[in-house]
Amino acid sequence: MANTVQAKKRARQAETHRQHNASMRSMLRTYIKRVIKAIQTGDKSKAESEYQTAVPIIDRMARKGVIHMNKAARHKSRLTHHIRDLQA
Repeated sequence: MANTVQAKKRARQAETHRQHNASMRSMLRTYIKRVIKAIQTGDKSKAESEYQTAVPIIDRMARKGVIHMNKAARHKSRLTHHIRDLQA
């Protein structure tokens, strides 16, 4: 357990940041799931619009350090390939 004032403050900050990051990660997953759901229904135009909405969120989470840059690139790449494989 933290004994110094500084350590106690850092513990409080860490908990606040953890909760914020969990919220951001949840939002990211929601946007990705929207794209996946549109892909599964086979609606290419909806999938593309959902993808265009999700990409800035994915990039922002990577920039802020919530996820790694490579993970963001992997998500975008895989979603792009799935959308591209859909029939118009």
